[in-house]
Amino acid sequence: MSEGPASIVPVDADTLDDFAMLEGVGLAARRELIASATQRRLQPGEILIEQGSSQLRLFLVLRGELTVHLDAPEAEPVAVIGHGETVGELGVLDGSEASAFVVAREVTHLLEVAEEDFWALTNASHAFAVNLLLKLVSRLRANNAQVSQNVQKRRQYERAAMFDGLTGIHNRRWLDETLHRLVRRHEAGGQALSVSLIDIDHFKSFNDTYGHAAGDHVLTVVASTLSANLRPTDLVARFGGEEFVILFPSTNLEEAMVAAERVREAVAHETLSMPDGTALPSVTISMGVSELEAEMSVAELLKIADHAMYRAKQAGRNRVRPGRPGDEPL
Repeated sequence: MSEGPASIVPVDADTLDDFAMLEGVGLAARRELIASATQRRLQPGEILIEQGSSQLRLFLVLRGELTVHLDAPEAEPVAVIGHGETVGELGVLDGSEASAFVVAREVTHLLEVAEEDFWALTNASHAFAVNLLLKLVSRLRANNAQVSQNVQKRRQYERAAMFDGLTGIHNRRWLDETLHRLVRRHEAGGQALSVSLIDIDHFKSFNDTYGHAAGDHVLTVVASTLSANLRPTDLVARFGGEEFVILFPSTNLEEAMVAAERVREAVAHETLSMPDGTALPSVTISMGVSELEAEMSVAELLKIADHAMYRAKQAGRNRVRPGRPGDEPL
């Protein structure tokens, strides 16, 4: 049943028992508050507080609900303020502009307390002052929790942006950042650095014959096999498509060739089958290895490894070939 336009909510000292902000406040102080306050009645959709406005009033919700919106009154609400709750205390305390819109969700009755009456109650009632502090602490903790949650989400997004969604290993973005950092470290301290560019042999025909699901499975298995057979200091990333890159920090070309050969053998001996048990043929990889030299760029380092990888393919695949400056594909 709808309320008439002139209907009001009877207010006496007992009416305010449900307000946490007034818990412990004496009856005399409550009566003075009611006598000085003004009743407001809002229609659904009516704006009580406008973002950016100065609000030097405290509102007590006697009946109905208010919603809080950050960007616009029509935006999705971020909070609901119902019977027994208050809004506007921060604006009275520091005179700041409202940071959100507050809108009536339904017919809502309010008790509006002016700034001077707010401060009079604060000075007269120790309980009101304590309740106000408790509410501010609660809001601060909620804000801190929201900030912490946002930080965690940002870290999760940052982490997800550095990993390949299919294989779970690092992706091209991570590789670019890490490889540049390792090159700078090499330039500063002279530590050796080698890389290997890897390609799965005949992957296109494998995909065409057994389907993309099988191809994705092979990519995942190869990635996990590479990771499992590296030294703790070595790093692997998906370069794109069926190509991978291994970084060998503090490793010269000869040492990296030994490590790459071990990885190649592990992939060649890996038994493949789909999750449902369907057997798949084994796959092999071709690898090119290069070592960083003085004044060599990241692009040059990868290009040398890429040329060596193609020489491995042209020599029959399933093998490792070293690359040196000046080498070209056969």
